[in-house]
Amino acid sequence: MLTGDQARAEAVPEGSAARAEALEAYHRAHVVDCTRCALAGERTQVVVGDGDPDAVLMFVGEAPGYHEDRQGRPFVGAAGQLLDRLLGEIGLDRSRVFVANVLKCRPPGNRDPQADEIAACEPHLTRQISLVRPRMIATLGNFATKLLSGRPEGISRVHGCELPTRLGGVDLLLYPLFHPAAVLRNRKLEETMRADFARLPTLLGTAAVATPAEPSPPAAAPPAASPADPSADTGQLGLF
Repeated sequence: MLTGDQARAEAVPEGSAARAEALEAYHRAHVVDCTRCALAGERTQVVVGDGDPDAVLMFVGEAPGYHEDRQGRPFVGAAGQLLDRLLGEIGLDRSRVFVANVLKCRPPGNRDPQADEIAACEPHLTRQISLVRPRMIATLGNFATKLLSGRPEGISRVHGCELPTRLGGVDLLLYPLFHPAAVLRNRKLEETMRADFARLPTLLGTAAVATPAEPSPPAAAPPAASPADPSADTGQLGLF
């Protein structure tokens, strides 16, 4: 679990402009040339994340895929296009949110992240959270949800269940969602994900006063047939 307060001792600058500058400086100094794990030898480039450095809403996915590794931006493939459409449906543009992944480098063959890779990349994500200071983080899929919640429950059980928590020294609302790639593989999940997305504007309005507590129960029962753990925004299964 990300404790945030334990991960790094750097001070968080006051003011949006200063925090944005600090975020860019951190990326240049610690992320773009990172060699903390073996993925450094496999990648084309590091995918640090992008978007509004002063965003109130942050999305955290799993890992870069083929296109992300080539372009250096998260969620630029088919799953990213679905994410953009869902944001548009609730009146948000991609430029107004911040998007990152648990891993900043593509795992070979788009395999699942390994424990040592997650541990190596965790301080980068923690620092991003501490500098962006979002009011809400929407986790996409199992890996981001389990890491940031510190709980073992899978996404099929906890999607749509908000959890006030503290990450990177920031009090915020954690909101698990299915990974868009899972929806592309199983279209039966699309309406569920759309319904979960539709709650985002209301939740953002309450996130500013959220305090750590137990998660609320889901609004509806999860689908009877749960898919396998959603993969990264990758080229697996002919999605790209």
